[in-house]
Amino acid sequence: MVIDLNLLLPEIFTGLLGVGLLVLFFLWRGEGVVRAIGYLAAVGLAVAAVLAYGTVALDTSTLQGTWLADPLAGYFKVVFLLSGVMVALLSLSYLERLGESLAEFFILLVFLTLSMMVVISAGDLITLYLALEFQVITFAIMIGYRRREGAATEAALKYILLNAFSSAILLFGLSLLFGLSGTVDISGIAAAVSAGSPQPALYLAVIFVLAGLAFKVSLVPFHMWTPDVYQGAPTPITGFLAAGSKAAGFALLIRLFLTIFAPVSTVWTTVFVVLSVLTIILGNFVAVPQTNMKRLLAYASVGSAGYMIMGLIAADVTGVEGVLFYAFMNVLAILGAFGVAVVFANATGRDDIEAYAGLSKRSPLLALVMLLSTLSIAGIPGLAGFVAKFVIFWAIIDKGLVALALLGVVMSIVAVFYFLRIAKVMYVFEPKEETPIRVAPAARIVLVASMVLTLVLGIYPAPLLDLAREVALAVLR
Repeated sequence: MVIDLNLLLPEIFTGLLGVGLLVLFFLWRGEGVVRAIGYLAAVGLAVAAVLAYGTVALDTSTLQGTWLADPLAGYFKVVFLLSGVMVALLSLSYLERLGESLAEFFILLVFLTLSMMVVISAGDLITLYLALEFQVITFAIMIGYRRREGAATEAALKYILLNAFSSAILLFGLSLLFGLSGTVDISGIAAAVSAGSPQPALYLAVIFVLAGLAFKVSLVPFHMWTPDVYQGAPTPITGFLAAGSKAAGFALLIRLFLTIFAPVSTVWTTVFVVLSVLTIILGNFVAVPQTNMKRLLAYASVGSAGYMIMGLIAADVTGVEGVLFYAFMNVLAILGAFGVAVVFANATGRDDIEAYAGLSKRSPLLALVMLLSTLSIAGIPGLAGFVAKFVIFWAIIDKGLVALALLGVVMSIVAVFYFLRIAKVMYVFEPKEETPIRVAPAARIVLVASMVLTLVLGIYPAPLLDLAREVALAVLR
């Protein structure tokens, strides 16, 4: 068996990065180790992102088909690694505030990102499931990282318990696919399903796989864990859950439903329509009365999942293109908003929206980034979020689902309402304290980059849209 290691170069580099940081952690326990390992993790993940971008144009496999190096894998690896870089930089000041030597946090972050990369490149069900479970375990550790705080421990326990159920459901669905095809190879399963007429077991597999993955991306009614876990987890990890983990879930949905389950698309697209309607309505309306910033962003993230699933409902090039663009936009907007929450909580120790009163006077940068990030999530023209929603709405309108598109527009208006409430607090209300809020250099890099890219992609989205369309064509050909 010939193994082309060049196809695994991003994963090899990321794995060596994690091991290298672990060795450095054991050899150097002195002052400054957290900052050094944090910056090394961010730089290393950025280098891995460059390597991953070089694989977007590939369309091949190795390890006897168990490792896929195709445009879909390459694109999402860049998304995961970009999320990892931003979270690493945001975590520096967060960890310093805890006052402990927590360099292992960055080591876990590197291996967590690596597990996401393996998930999307897995060409067989066993590798896919093991990588997904490693991701869940690592997330659980990082969610409960503040072990002395009851809220963090509670959030980790909820995440573990509910993920155990969803993983069991997903595994049962995958086992049905093996039983139907006699192979764990994804391409082999797709060929076997396409060759024969759909069997009842295939419909059961659709239900179980959909239920298992719906939990990962927080589709209603599988979203119950999201607000509590997002609120209790360390804020940088909350951002990673809302951006990176959600992107990994949708990458799997694209991989499985547009290949293996394509012959029964009329069934699952109908289910997706129901889930999309429920998710958009609940996510946006329940966000309205929230008083905690992290819970509000959690429900906004639930609503975003409803929009992204619309692209899969279309199940065509434009729809997939919209999902891909939305996933990239979501990283910028969500991590921009949570980045502001990280810096603000470091300075004030508070997460309630009322505490943001007069933020524009205490830190114009934080207020501006929060404003642009939230309005991008809502879909205001001129920002990246508008382009993402426009492409997805165009795709489903082309399929005749005009009512669903209109619902999406109405719910976007609702999102504008509760996000403008945050803007009102930041720009109209007077601050209770006049002390300026200092933004650490690492966090400033993330906030400025997310804000600039959100604006640039809103005005000139063509390069990313072209790349997303090429990836979508490769998926559906």
